Amino acid sequence: MASQSPQVMDLTSLRAVLADLRARLLPSRFEKAQQPDPQTLQLGFRTLRGMIWLELSWKAEVPRLVEISAPPKQGAGSTLAQQIQHGLRQLALTELCQEGFERVVHFQLALRPGQAPQRTLVLELMGRHSNLLLLDDRQRITAIARQVRTHQSRVRPIGTGDLYSSPPALQGIAPRLDEPEQRWRERLELLPLSLEKAMRSAYQGISPVLARYLADEHEDAARARLATSVHELSEQEWQVLRQRWQCWLQALETDSFALQFDGPNSYRVWKPASAAWSEGELLADLAKQGQPLSLRLGEYYATVLQRQELNRATQDLQKQLKQLRTREEALLADQRAGLEETGGADDLQQQGDALLCQVSPNRETIDRAQKLYGRARKLRRAIPALEERLQHHQSRLVLLEGSESFLEELIGADWDGMEARTKSLLDLREELDDLLAPKRLRRRRRQGSRRVDPQPLEIRSPAGLLIQVGRNHRQNDWISLRRARPGDLWFHAQECPGSHVVLKASAGFADDDDVTLAADMAAWFSRARGNRRVAVVRAPVEHLQRIAGAALGTVQHKEGEVVWAEPDRARQRLIAGKLLA
Repeated sequence: MASQSPQVMDLTSLRAVLADLRARLLPSRFEKAQQPDPQTLQLGFRTLRGMIWLELSWKAEVPRLVEISAPPKQGAGSTLAQQIQHGLRQLALTELCQEGFERVVHFQLALRPGQAPQRTLVLELMGRHSNLLLLDDRQRITAIARQVRTHQSRVRPIGTGDLYSSPPALQGIAPRLDEPEQRWRERLELLPLSLEKAMRSAYQGISPVLARYLADEHEDAARARLATSVHELSEQEWQVLRQRWQCWLQALETDSFALQFDGPNSYRVWKPASAAWSEGELLADLAKQGQPLSLRLGEYYATVLQRQELNRATQDLQKQLKQLRTREEALLADQRAGLEETGGADDLQQQGDALLCQVSPNRETIDRAQKLYGRARKLRRAIPALEERLQHHQSRLVLLEGSESFLEELIGADWDGMEARTKSLLDLREELDDLLAPKRLRRRRRQGSRRVDPQPLEIRSPAGLLIQVGRNHRQNDWISLRRARPGDLWFHAQECPGSHVVLKASAGFADDDDVTLAADMAAWFSRARGNRRVAVVRAPVEHLQRIAGAALGTVQHKEGEVVWAEPDRARQRLIAGKLLA
């Protein structure tokens, strides 16, 4: 799972979102506020065409304003959400204001359209200084997402009860579409700076994302041109830059935006051509997209942020598994060393016997012999405990090795959806915490929580039979020993950690194609997935038996047979997406 940082929402993207929302959101009635995380607020507005949900985030890494699909109910009881809910109750959203090149949006709400605003919700998208504030009709702050104390900012401390003041003015001048080309070029050539530094210091609204797209459509060429001194640019490069600059300003002035995922950045909202898009082009593009620009951007941010969270959780679990394995291996080595020491019991016994076999052993000799016998008995008594501990740590290592296999499969599951992968990862992490906890704590957790049946991966065979794949230890145990029925077939990669696969042949006749697919799945969902062919054990489920004291999901079988499977064949079937039940 490659890591990708979300593109920062700059002034141009914000203007595009606002242009899209004004056409569909104004006027509307506020209905719901909820806070899914400490730095994000979700607002629901009722329009004549239905509900529209907005997501406002002041998270430093990716502050944003986007539209989202109807979210699940979460965080409605947070303090900020309750304050917003109370402050905006029964009010109508009448205006979305954004002035100049500031990334500050004012949501003005009144009792009815055309009346004076009763409340103003201010979203400031300014990197680590981003914030969300609710103002009353006198512009006093009644609720705030992040209090800014004097020791945090001497320029603009701000808190509840204060009179709202705008952020400090931006540096540089505001770009103008009617600025003469000669004057524009003189501003950029005033100092011997790189092109990127010259644009960002001379003009407002020039983000790194915008600078790259102004420079060139190709990433390498854009970075090279931005690093070039303004005094070293050729005349042709100046002409290309001027043309793209004018197209950008024309898009801002006419609200001619459309979303495209191409170029040197993750996405763009304007067209770098000699002229802005015509109305016909915009309508055609909108028909092709099928969704509003703000909603598509919301889906983009949701996907990238979810992937980031999945990557972080995966790395944390990998680190945890590595630490646990190191610990268990060290404990196992200690028990083995102790077991080896017990081998000296016979030597101690023989030494004691030799002392007592003397012709006339004295009291000191007898005492020495008794001590040797005592040490020998102590070592022998330790053998069962050491063997039990040895088996315990070996069982935990088998469990950890299986978890590592499940995690490796999850990382490479490019055929699976993001939500399904996230859920599988959470299940694996919770299962690991539970299985490695002491018995007393595990018993307490079971008593205090409601047990939910595992949800293994389920696919359909060519004949329509159900194939179940366990993606963690509990799912393996559940499909193989708890829910299996006589007649079902069990598959597992031979001598290799991986998933149990059960073909529900008890529900109907399983032909060769069904058996082949189940075997391929067992090969793919194992640590042998990198091999071209994998030996897979097939056995009737009634011949499976749980191994006492072994890790959860560990079974032994009889009357099994080995079949050869191809893991890549299973992967191709999964990517095709026609197997999921």
